[in-house]
Amino acid sequence: MGWGGLNRIGISEAGPVGRQSGQARLKFVAAAIALLGVSACASETRLSADSTAVAVAGTLPPPDTPVASPQVIPYRIGPGDELAVSVFGASDLDRTAIVDAAGNFSMPLAGPLLAAGKTPEEFASLIEDKLRGGYLKHPRVAVNIKQATNQQMVTVDGEVTQPGLYPVNGPMTLQQAIATARGATDTANIRDVIVFRTVGGRKMAAMFDLKAVRSGQVADPPVYGNDIVVVGESSVQKFLKNAPWLGLSALGRFLPVP
Repeated sequence: MGWGGLNRIGISEAGPVGRQSGQARLKFVAAAIALLGVSACASETRLSADSTAVAVAGTLPPPDTPVASPQVIPYRIGPGDELAVSVFGASDLDRTAIVDAAGNFSMPLAGPLLAAGKTPEEFASLIEDKLRGGYLKHPRVAVNIKQATNQQMVTVDGEVTQPGLYPVNGPMTLQQAIATARGATDTANIRDVIVFRTVGGRKMAAMFDLKAVRSGQVADPPVYGNDIVVVGESSVQKFLKNAPWLGLSALGRFLPVP
């Protein structure tokens, strides 16, 4: 690479001393990256077949209680769910509230009604029955779940932008789970993604190559409620990000990094 290239990555070319300093810096960085490449396998996320905490597998079977699509098993209201009830043509009867611990939801003119265990459509029909005749001739009611507390969640952790718990609304894949957490960080090693799952009362784990999934080389594995997804970290990427004192912020554009 010519000195113009060095100048683009922040190394001065002014004079012999500057050239020698720039060459020394590049040699140091190259050696550091080579060393990190050798040690990365030991320091980055790995699964051991000798693990006593989980059963390591190449693929994971579905969990004990898989999350079904809403089209297969309709969602049923539970205590703590926040509902938004709309009465067409009678907006003064609209109500947004939380289902109480006993499973009841209070409506104007209708009083407390048992919502727990019913689908939104079933609960809407119950409200219509209570309002029909005495208050409205042909009531039309819509019930929407604003926030559900009894739905299953997936944990996305490690090198993602927003680690946390995310709801599983029907079928979900590994790519979708990571995208829900706003994607992998720039220091992530997307070749090393571990999924932890409980199957038949036994804790299991498998590692997946998200890069291969994204390129279509392998299938995008399903993710279920109560799974834990951990995205590994790339030692080389972390080194480059945390070394601004080298004046090489653009180095990653020119050197291959795992």
